[in-house]
Amino acid sequence: MQYDQSHIARATCQPSPKRISLACMSSLSHEIRKFNRFELKYLISLPQAKALQHALHPFLQPDDHGNAQGGYFIRSLYYDSADYRCYWEKIDGIPFRRKLRIRYYEDESELSDERRVFVEIKQRVDKTTQKRRVTMPYADARLLCDRRQIPEHASSDAGTLNEIYGLLAQYDMRPACIVRYRRQALMGDDLDLGLRVTFDTELQYRAHPDEMTQTQDLLPMLPADQVVMEIKANERVPYWLTELIAAHNLRAIRLSKYCRAIELSL
Repeated sequence: MQYDQSHIARATCQPSPKRISLACMSSLSHEIRKFNRFELKYLISLPQAKALQHALHPFLQPDDHGNAQGGYFIRSLYYDSADYRCYWEKIDGIPFRRKLRIRYYEDESELSDERRVFVEIKQRVDKTTQKRRVTMPYADARLLCDRRQIPEHASSDAGTLNEIYGLLAQYDMRPACIVRYRRQALMGDDLDLGLRVTFDTELQYRAHPDEMTQTQDLLPMLPADQVVMEIKANERVPYWLTELIAAHNLRAIRLSKYCRAIELSL
């Protein structure tokens, strides 16, 4: 999938992303490579998804969030600057980039101030990705992200919280959109540690929400018969999985749920 971003005008009030020094990039890359997490994405049909899930059954098992009703819903509130810096860094292929979001795994109860959520930075260096996140009550997440106040926290979370605070303050980030979808996730065993294959359906979005609970009037992000499949692996994708992908004639694409939501909303 190629994005048509011609309708999105670039703001000129902010400078272009600063270049990172080679020494800094080397240090960051060294930290990322401790995880060496790779992500591959595919846009497939519902019948293809069912066939792949059947083929994966002997190798993978449902993750801890799975259930008999066909997965679970994930809701994310993305933050960005007024000139959509995070969006343009993705579109322009900046090798070092970060996104900030509050993420909530839905269940039968409503999202309240006391419910625990994740505040995450998803970072990419070249082809590897890393997530740093802290968990906290939703009220504290809003205190941090909307009011720029660091809540009480464990000392082990101090570094991540300071990075989140710095990112929010430096680019004056505000809520940009909500993305919501149903996920079915499969994970590897001891022979394929770190391997995850996910199937995302019912993708929806809402632009410029005031808060994460505003899920009314969500709009479809993709046609109902399309599925986003992602492969996430440490170090390498297992040979048996590359053979399976080739047998089903799948081709990896560049796709960002956040970018897709921004393009549809402007």
